Amino acid sequence: MWPRVLPFGLYMAFLALEALLDAASAWVPFLAESRALLPLWLYPIKIVVVLGALVYGWCQYDELRDKLCASLREGVLTIGTGVAVYLAWVRMDWSWATLGQGAGYNPWQAGVSAGALLAAVRLFGAAVVVPIMEELFWRSFLLRFVISLFPEEKTNVTPEFTSIPLGTFTPLSFVVTVVLFGSEHTLWLAGMMAGAIYNLLLYKTRRLWPCVLAHGVTNLLLGVHVLVTQEWQWW
Repeated sequence: MWPRVLPFGLYMAFLALEALLDAASAWVPFLAESRALLPLWLYPIKIVVVLGALVYGWCQYDELRDKLCASLREGVLTIGTGVAVYLAWVRMDWSWATLGQGAGYNPWQAGVSAGALLAAVRLFGAAVVVPIMEELFWRSFLLRFVISLFPEEKTNVTPEFTSIPLGTFTPLSFVVTVVLFGSEHTLWLAGMMAGAIYNLLLYKTRRLWPCVLAHGVTNLLLGVHVLVTQEWQWW
């Protein structure tokens, strides 16, 4: 359990720390002066810490030991899924489907040189680290963990979640992961849409790499979109 939960937990802890520092900036002069820059420099630290946790647990991720792409057909499906989620995501920023108001991530606030470095780290984190971390947690761990807690066939022994084959479908596990995945994002409806589609991709392929790669394609396209349009709210 822990190799799949820890990286996600660390990522969420950094989000909580960022919110805490933002709140504290109201009465701490040093934080108030650097309020705009703190989130910019916390992100690289967060990515390094999460990446370290993934590297540490890598040998235990059996679901990532197979091929990145099993066939041309799967590759086309994976890329198409990532593109489709991106196209839908940037059209779902309705006010009623938004939790709070994100400040956005504008790396150029740190200056040209530092901004270029921060933008590159942000793209790498969003397109590589975050998809691996989130897919391990949501679709490898939580989907199967919910099934193990509430099996369709009642037994006296709760099965280990790793004994549940990847891509096993139950209505409860589907709904739980989609709703929680959506609540993790400011655009909660877009998050639920993405979570549902990535779940469907898992059910179709029975493999985790397609979900990781599709998630990465979505985040990469979104990152390029942000840098080209300077619509920082998407970050």
